[in-house]
Amino acid sequence: MKKWLKLLGPGLVTGASDDDPSGIATYSQAGAQYGLNTLWTALITFPLMASIQEMCARIGIVTTRGLTGILKKHYPAPILWLMVVFSLPAIILNIGADIAGMGAVANLIIPAVPALWFSVIFTVLLLGAIIWLPYAKVASVLKWLCAVLLVYLIVPFLSHLDWAKVARDTLVPHIEWNKAYINVLVAILGTTISPYLFFWQANMEVENAKQSKRLMVDRKQIKEMGFDVDMGMLFSNVVMFFIILTTGTVLFNAGIHQIDTVEQAAKALEPLAGDAAYYLFALGIIGTGFLAIPVLSGSLSYILSETFGWEEGLDKRFHEAPAFYGVIIVSLLVGLAINYVGISPIQALIWSAILYGVTSPVIIAIVLHISNNKAVMGEFTNGLWSNILGALTFVLMTAAAGFMLYFQFAG
Repeated sequence: MKKWLKLLGPGLVTGASDDDPSGIATYSQAGAQYGLNTLWTALITFPLMASIQEMCARIGIVTTRGLTGILKKHYPAPILWLMVVFSLPAIILNIGADIAGMGAVANLIIPAVPALWFSVIFTVLLLGAIIWLPYAKVASVLKWLCAVLLVYLIVPFLSHLDWAKVARDTLVPHIEWNKAYINVLVAILGTTISPYLFFWQANMEVENAKQSKRLMVDRKQIKEMGFDVDMGMLFSNVVMFFIILTTGTVLFNAGIHQIDTVEQAAKALEPLAGDAAYYLFALGIIGTGFLAIPVLSGSLSYILSETFGWEEGLDKRFHEAPAFYGVIIVSLLVGLAINYVGISPIQALIWSAILYGVTSPVIIAIVLHISNNKAVMGEFTNGLWSNILGALTFVLMTAAAGFMLYFQFAG
């Protein structure tokens, strides 16, 4: 067990950060609106997430470059700029929504302090930690913050569960061919398979290689990386499963079918499941914000730094990579400012989901191309199973993007 725990790193952090406050809001809405009818999605999204994240991690290990660096070197410039143009606003809107969610939940716990003040405090704490802590410490803190998500595995057991129904809804997919249900499925896909995670995964593998001073890549390292990614994505999907289980059991059965924000989900649990469930759920949201926001801002900073050739890396001090850290500072401050200019967290999430949905198929296609390119990957190209899962992910995300755009603008 100790040996396995040592192998957990970038993959675990990536998977856990996928369950950010905006993701929790999506899963809570799925549970509140449809009960346990979307539990089966956790089984479907796990292999899809794991296959794409493994490719991104392998690209980082083999090439010692992030995805943006590979795009810049091997692909036409318009593809790189298209990815940058869509990624930048999507990530900032996501950061803003997460900061707002953390502040609102903290205000529920301590009502005397306004939510906006909490948002400012959290932003300052995050900036201080990201800028002044060295990479090894940041990685360690993020790794241990993943434990916060374990609270969601406890909450469902604080209420009565029909385990036969849980098993049935997990193993037997339930489909409703209507706009509302398809929207929920699209939202779950878009939340679990987010493009910013692709960039973070590749860059963290590069950072890890620098820290460990690895000069050569071998099959053992690839296998260990695969274990880390698989465990991270499994953890992410287990947490997603239990959040849907919690809200699908407690809120749905109580007739509460509309949840728009994470604080609504937490507040609705209090009279139904008791103080313990309420506080655990709320504290988990704040913890996941501290985990996810460094990943979001870090991803954006790596994208822009590799695009413009700036010095980059969380292992560097501020004076060594001022532009890299400058992007992180600006992205958090702009994300915080969204709360003051009349853009609601839900509006921010909707637009970030649309932008993610549009860019995901393109980036997945590029990842598939890179990971099959012998000129880039050498002997570490995709196997048959990776290509099958990758192609399936591309098809599903393309369909999801089509449905999302149709329902948003025409439906």
